[in-house]
Amino acid sequence: MKQRTFESYHQSQWEDLERWLDSLDKRKPVEGRDVAQFPQLYRQVCQHLALARDRRYTPHLIERLNRLALRGHQHLYQTQSRLIAKIINFIAQDFPQRVREESRIVGLSCLLFFGSLLIMFVGVQINPDLIYSLINEEQVQKIEQMYEPTSERWGHNRDAESDFLMFGFYIRNNIGIGFQTFAGGILFGLGTLFFIIFNGLFIGSVAGHLTYIGHTVPFYSFVAGHSGLELMAIMLAGAAGLKLGLALIAPGRLTRLQALRNAAAHSIYLVYGFTAMLLLAAFIEAFWSSNAAIDPYIKYTVGGLLWLGIISYFILVGRNRAT
Repeated sequence: MKQRTFESYHQSQWEDLERWLDSLDKRKPVEGRDVAQFPQLYRQVCQHLALARDRRYTPHLIERLNRLALRGHQHLYQTQSRLIAKIINFIAQDFPQRVREESRIVGLSCLLFFGSLLIMFVGVQINPDLIYSLINEEQVQKIEQMYEPTSERWGHNRDAESDFLMFGFYIRNNIGIGFQTFAGGILFGLGTLFFIIFNGLFIGSVAGHLTYIGHTVPFYSFVAGHSGLELMAIMLAGAAGLKLGLALIAPGRLTRLQALRNAAAHSIYLVYGFTAMLLLAAFIEAFWSSNAAIDPYIKYTVGGLLWLGIISYFILVGRNRAT
């Protein structure tokens, strides 16, 4: 193919890539363009550069294509590197620091959750029928079947016949609870209070009932592995929701909308964090916790180490870089 034909055939692609690169230099999106087009245009110009060199086209054309390829490579791979660096920085610094900054409201969320859980647990030991004030008889029977000591898989709803399907179920369920708890803060914190206390009461009633009927090993070995991540994530979701509610109740000199925006901007770190924790908890719950073949004492040990690791993470990580 002659150079002139080659240039006229691919000119529009090169111009598209140049527009992309110019917009990325200015940190502005290209209007009306799909983000996936940029990597595709970059790969095409790399191919065109190789063809131009192989066919010995003019140095001017080769230099233009080489410049486009270099700029594209820089933006494509630096963007990926920046994203990875941001994720690492969030895990190693931003997230634990923000949890410590919000320690009072996190503590309040923890007190509400574990307080209601403990009250219901003790109440069910004293009055076993108390569980039916929250859960109907049919649901109680299903819970008992899920933690039957003779079962091959614990904690599974057998409507889903694989761990992978249960993984999807746990993701939907856990993240749904987390976001309900967080979003409830928009109702002046009342929704968040309801979900924190209700979840504490529900978990306390289930734990209390299974303890009372003697299904302790299946239940506690099941929850040991993922409970640290899951329960802490729910408390952080509660803290983020309460922060929204407090901003609406006491906005100070700001308007309620401005106070809500500020609270949401500060809470977003907690939202990212508890979402990641719930995803990891769902993975452990589906592929580790439910496996009845694993010795319960191994599960208790792993669960205890995870709890210790999570607490240590929030207390210690990121302190040396705190500002």
